Amino acid sequence: MGQNLQSGERLRPVDLARGHGLSTQAVRNYEEAGILPAADRTPHGYRTYTPLHARALRAFLALVPAHGHRTASAIMRAVNEGAADEALRLIDESHAQLLDDRVTLRAVESALRDLEPTTPREPGGRSGPDAVTGPGGRSPGGMFIGPLAGKLGIRPATLRKWERAGLVRPRRDPLTGYRVYDEADVRDARLAHQLRRGGYLLEQIAPLIAQVRAAGGLEPLESALGDWHGRLSARGRAMLTGAAELDTYLREKESRGVRDGRRMKEMTGERRTR
Repeated sequence: MGQNLQSGERLRPVDLARGHGLSTQAVRNYEEAGILPAADRTPHGYRTYTPLHARALRAFLALVPAHGHRTASAIMRAVNEGAADEALRLIDESHAQLLDDRVTLRAVESALRDLEPTTPREPGGRSGPDAVTGPGGRSPGGMFIGPLAGKLGIRPATLRKWERAGLVRPRRDPLTGYRVYDEADVRDARLAHQLRRGGYLLEQIAPLIAQVRAAGGLEPLESALGDWHGRLSARGRAMLTGAAELDTYLREKESRGVRDGRRMKEMTGERRTR
């Protein structure tokens, strides 16, 4: 492949495919999807590619881990259609999303740091003094809405709103029908409270609470947050690589356009002299 790129020879689909670990059908599919420029055809109808197609394919494969297959495809189609500004807009959107993800991660980490340690569960299913049965609005194994709202410094109506948004999932006391918040609900309410104080909307908080539940609590989430950091860093690096490959493709594409323009002028001039 390197020799073909150096010499500028025409490339067969199999040359392009092998050079990038793909099947020839994948190369054809990318061309049909507009990810690669249209190939020339031999008199017998066979596709022939050029080093420019190899550059386009390399750029696309570098963009996929950075922006995802769908966005990477849209970027390449925009470039090949001469809509470079649209391609740059798509790239900007991905960078903005990455920044939003980083801000969200910092907010979650900050919220977790601000949470007080959960009171250890007492024998018999109780969870500290807030779970003791008594006239103060407490129920065995959980808290009623009033005491929890008071502990967080919010109104009970706010907790009911959070429940409708899926942030907390209290059970109902079988005797009174009142909402009862167990240890996990208290944890989720406290985390939601911290994020709301950070300016996050309920629809932004809901998936974060879901991650805490899926992780099985805050401690397992610490490992998940480390993985989250790693994924964001990898995506940021991939964006750098994708940008470099796309810039190389754009420069070569523009350079080829200039050469083709000059050649066209020369041919036109020769016809006129004749």
